[in-house]
Amino acid sequence: MKYGESSFDILYLLFAIVSGCVILFRAKAKTDKLMGFATLILGCGDAFHLVPRVLNYFVDSDFTVALGVGKLITSVTMTVFYLLLYYIRRDVYGESPSRGLTACVWALSAVRIALCLFPQNGWLTNTAPLLWSILRNIPFVLLGAIICVLYFKKRGEIKPFRPMWVYILLSFLFYIPVAVGAGFVPMLGMLMLPKTVCYILMIVAFLRMTGRRADKE
Repeated sequence: MKYGESSFDILYLLFAIVSGCVILFRAKAKTDKLMGFATLILGCGDAFHLVPRVLNYFVDSDFTVALGVGKLITSVTMTVFYLLLYYIRRDVYGESPSRGLTACVWALSAVRIALCLFPQNGWLTNTAPLLWSILRNIPFVLLGAIICVLYFKKRGEIKPFRPMWVYILLSFLFYIPVAVGAGFVPMLGMLMLPKTVCYILMIVAFLRMTGRRADKE
């Protein structure tokens, strides 16, 4: 299992980081840059957790702190990624900003990040108390639900983004059992693989979007 999972993790990180660079290279508009930065933030943020995880399989050393801190960084960068998804969606569909909705998205993001920074999360020991796992993920799930609904409402308008709401929904459905129950049932951690596939599909949508714009010019 360690070889398969490690290979998948490495290929995902390479794909995400290279794709982010490609999108930024193609970028002609603000939205393209947002998609590029979102992809790089996702890939680089996940690297802080996945690289120690891969090394833990093959190197005889204590990676407890690295894994815990990596999870903290990934938790923050995932939040930033979904915040950027909100702005990407708004710009792609040319919607006027809703101050109330924007404030809500920012507030949920800020609360999520603030909760992640509390020492009670046990990052340095890589042990997440169930209570704090639930607390820090409540605003994150609410943030994801809002963004999922927003993409769902526009699902038929732009082809590369039509299934985006499905990827967001599935990513959270795979993530929630891991966040809440992986400490008790370690096998639930395997759900992070299909969750990562959802992220890959989001990145593919970004590539298709920027590629389509590049072809038109």
